[in-house]
Amino acid sequence: MKKAVEKPFPNSDLLDWYDRTARELPWRESANPYRIWLSEIILQQTRVDQGLPYYERFVEEFPTVKHLANASEDAVLKLWEGLGYYSRARNLHFTAKYISGELNGEFPPEHKGLLALKGVGPYTAAAIGSIAFNLPVAAVDGNVYRVLARYFGIEESIDETPAKRAIAELAQQVLSTDKPGDHNQAMMELGALICLPKNADCASCPLQNSCVANRLGIQDQLPVRTKKVKVRDRFFYYTVYVNGDEIAVNRREEGDIWAGLYEFPLVESDKRLEESEILEAIGVKRNWQVTEVSDEFKHILSHQRIYCRFVVVKLTSMRDDKLTWLPKRELRSFAFPRLINRFLEKSDLVINREVSNI
Repeated sequence: MKKAVEKPFPNSDLLDWYDRTARELPWRESANPYRIWLSEIILQQTRVDQGLPYYERFVEEFPTVKHLANASEDAVLKLWEGLGYYSRARNLHFTAKYISGELNGEFPPEHKGLLALKGVGPYTAAAIGSIAFNLPVAAVDGNVYRVLARYFGIEESIDETPAKRAIAELAQQVLSTDKPGDHNQAMMELGALICLPKNADCASCPLQNSCVANRLGIQDQLPVRTKKVKVRDRFFYYTVYVNGDEIAVNRREEGDIWAGLYEFPLVESDKRLEESEILEAIGVKRNWQVTEVSDEFKHILSHQRIYCRFVVVKLTSMRDDKLTWLPKRELRSFAFPRLINRFLEKSDLVINREVSNI
């Protein structure tokens, strides 16, 4: 499909609305590319109210890209703890080191250079480029797909390539080349605050007079989506080995959720296990003292449901040196998945363990 803008887009109305109503957010206070990049990475798959405290902590801890580059990966993951999608944090750290080392601490001022940065896709490159460097490139995220699908009355599924491509082309056509950064932020703000997935506030929308969906009363039917997310069930059984004042941990490897974070030794099953089956699966030995088998914890990710139980084992003889042992008091210094933090919050294994609400 191919669409063209048949009449002038109400850019002045959009920008006037944005000037009057834009939320005061710290990354909007300047055109600093580091802070804009940081905010955009944090806000991928994350609501503003969730991401804001993380942004503030990162800026306080790592005020420049060089500070971030000089940090350890453990420190970055710990500060990111609870925000999810941890590949973002690892890409953030990798890119900071690249910019600091290979680019002398300067962000590329052109779209192609921004797009080459690890963890930066077309939307993020357009957002950084337009806001920090005034590049006339439209930033198209889920909010913008929704706004423009309704505005132009696009009834094809935005899950499919033809509609996605058409909307991206329309976004570029209607972009204000004088103020591309403000325009992109206004479109995203409109989708976040007014043109909501459900119960859109059309009466407050600066585009209402020329919006096809509003005129036809079909805003609740657009955008059209045809794909459904397949959710996979997983069953995790953690063994919490305790030896005096130490607890055994592993670091998760690449290629699965939570890569780079710490966890307890894990047995994964393809089905839910009863308590006796759990003990058999983890291989309980004669010198083990099982002090707790937890209730089941449920953790929801975008494509996975994780059901988990923890078996606390007090070792009564020499510990297994094939495992990594940490003093209990040091656990809070390492980044764990929220699922494990929830267990630690309920247990008495670690005192004053800080647990994110995210």
